[in-house]
Amino acid sequence: MQNYPTYARRASLLAAKRVLTIPQIWNHLALPGKAAKSCRCPWREDKHPSFSVSPDGLTWHDFGSGASGDAVRFFQLASGLDMKETMRRFIEVSGVPFVMRSSVRSSAPLLARPQPQTKAEAPPERAKPTLPPFRPGTPGELAQLAKLRGIGREGLEFASERGLLRFATLKGFVSWDVTDGEGVNAQARRLDGLPWPHIDNSKAWTLPGSRAAWPLGIREAQPFQSIALCEGGPDFLAAHYWILWEQASHHSKRDVRCAPVAMLGASHSIPEECLPLFSGKRVRIFQHNDESKAGEKAAARWAGQLETAGADVDAFSFEGLLQTGGKPVGDLNDALNADAKSFLELTEVMP
Repeated sequence: MQNYPTYARRASLLAAKRVLTIPQIWNHLALPGKAAKSCRCPWREDKHPSFSVSPDGLTWHDFGSGASGDAVRFFQLASGLDMKETMRRFIEVSGVPFVMRSSVRSSAPLLARPQPQTKAEAPPERAKPTLPPFRPGTPGELAQLAKLRGIGREGLEFASERGLLRFATLKGFVSWDVTDGEGVNAQARRLDGLPWPHIDNSKAWTLPGSRAAWPLGIREAQPFQSIALCEGGPDFLAAHYWILWEQASHHSKRDVRCAPVAMLGASHSIPEECLPLFSGKRVRIFQHNDESKAGEKAAARWAGQLETAGADVDAFSFEGLLQTGGKPVGDLNDALNADAKSFLELTEVMP
């Protein structure tokens, strides 16, 4: 994995790497010779073939120097460009649309997004769930949750102040609960980190009667210009910490431009009547990196819905990032434990 100096293009860069191969780059740059399992290095004098391109065209190795890398690194070395310009050109050549953090966009014309024709509505009239008597967490409970999830306590306090993190005693266990101000949706996890025995040992329990697909925090996000759309309760809390760390002038202040919103499961789609609440917002989706690709599929589904609703959408992938200890970073919560190399890519994560 290369260390790309800016995050803004990360989502589109990953997409470009799936479609642009080293042989295609070789031809595009009109390099001498031909990309093959045994060929000459195109950027140095190579009297005897000591360069190799993998059969899938995605990686290369220079036996003469011992260097190796992916298609992006090949593009940089073969073109002589700096990494920032390499990334821009790589995505441009691939044909994948740019995903940018600022107002700068690809030179290709953008299709006008359809604007929602309906007014933002409350959830359809139906019986609200009878939720347990939630309460704010005690200092000890917040400290225990901070240790359990590896999330700075400041972020938990921020979520608690917004009424989105609560605590309760359920089935004889102390739980930490993410919920919404309207009392439509709530999900509980045990504070000791263990699974619930009454639901096949699952750690997340969507409380009875909840509208499970309703995005937590969407109403509370209306005063903010940007939204961090997360999957699941742990990422929802982690996002509160990330936002404070990156955007607040002090951890005790709330002068931020972004608010977290959570979908409590990759299988859910955003309810149609909720989509207008995202209209005109800058939305970044933090997709889970899992073997089943459920997180990637969910991010694509949500992005399609949000673009249709008139939101400005991109996505962040954790693919290739590692935690301290070597495990892959699977989500936004894991990213708080990223190793030093991976952490270099985790700058200006929030929109």
